[in-house]
Amino acid sequence: MMPYFTWVDKETCIACGLCGAIAENVFDYDDEGLAYGKLDCNKGTSPIPTEDEEEFMEAYESCPTESIKKQSSPYR
Repeated sequence: MMPYFTWVDKETCIACGLCGAIAENVFDYDDEGLAYGKLDCNKGTSPIPTEDEEEFMEAYESCPTESIKKQSSPYR
């Protein structure tokens, strides 16, 4: 399986808390309750560890606003 990279679009995040509940090793929340990718401070440059991929995919597919972004190469 190829690695995934992620970041959260804070413009569309509604702070529902779902992604962090599902994938707590991948997502966290800022002071406003908005989610962010905690592996690299929401830059999308660090690959998601293999052991967290299943939870990441569940969070990605469950995001009600499609704010979680997924890519197979680092964001630039």
